[in-house]
Amino acid sequence: MGEERIGALLIASLPNVQYLTGFSGSAGVLLVTAAQATFFTDSRYDIQAREEVKESRVVIAREYAMVAAAKQTARLREKRIGMEANTVAFAEYQRMKELLLKKKLVPTRGLVEALRVEKDEGEIALIRKAVELGSRALEETLTLLRPGMTELEVAAEIEYRMRRYGGERPSFETIVASGPRAALPHARATTRRLRPREFILMDLGVILSGYASDMTRTVFLGKAPAKAARVYRAVKEAVEAAEQQVATGRTAESVDKAARRVLRRYGYERYFTHSLGHGLGREVHELPRIGRGQATPLPEGATITIEPGVYLEGFGGVRIEDVVVVRKGGAELLTPTSRELMEL
Repeated sequence: MGEERIGALLIASLPNVQYLTGFSGSAGVLLVTAAQATFFTDSRYDIQAREEVKESRVVIAREYAMVAAAKQTARLREKRIGMEANTVAFAEYQRMKELLLKKKLVPTRGLVEALRVEKDEGEIALIRKAVELGSRALEETLTLLRPGMTELEVAAEIEYRMRRYGGERPSFETIVASGPRAALPHARATTRRLRPREFILMDLGVILSGYASDMTRTVFLGKAPAKAARVYRAVKEAVEAAEQQVATGRTAESVDKAARRVLRRYGYERYFTHSLGHGLGREVHELPRIGRGQATPLPEGATITIEPGVYLEGFGGVRIEDVVVVRKGGAELLTPTSRELMEL
């Protein structure tokens, strides 16, 4: 805040609020000054906020939390007030300008997100548990896969098990894509039925104790022919090469390049159409981004995904995704599920 020359900061991004206060509800705003932090929410969260919120004064507002926060901000001596530019809607910004006529609103980006990049050991332990829960749900579901099941049924089996073992909710809508649909990197599960001699791509995650997991495995229903086995081998080697490059101080771009070199050798680089990975924590997608042009060194404790893929239109696709922690000595692998080709 000192570097931005702001005397107060209004934080409305719920993942940022949760990170700073411990509040797990769906409505709240945090006002931070050098003197104190004040959390505003409504009467629905009276008991919950007082139980969960740490190191901040709690105000149960009779009006919209952002309006209550703005009215208190208007009484502060500070003139420059920071607001999260990527969170506040335009109409809300206009309302804030009206309430803070004598203040200068300063858009801020990434102040809290930058703090969230480096996980402490407690956070890593929570992410590890979420990753292990997701792996357990997937591995149990794999034993049920049969021709004739729909993609939606597979997704439902995965999500049922995530909930059964304590998951709060999926990190995102579970992806199950079979056959040619596996060439769609972010396909949604449909009523398409599983068929023999096809790939099945499954991308899933779970929220546990406020932290997210994320993983992808691709299996083959039946005995994989040579082309399918080669595509899978290329992606598996790309994952392994990228993870060998992960270490404190190395750039995200260098990790991405390691995966692409492998796919280039196999002739598949142009079929890898997205970034290699992303940070993982309170949100399933957060800083740092692992991809081209990302020259910032990876910090100790960053928890990231590594997920190269090859997507061949009309044939199918393969993606393998692990979660790793950046350490001085290299990558600490959190995902326990085997990366070997599974032929079911």
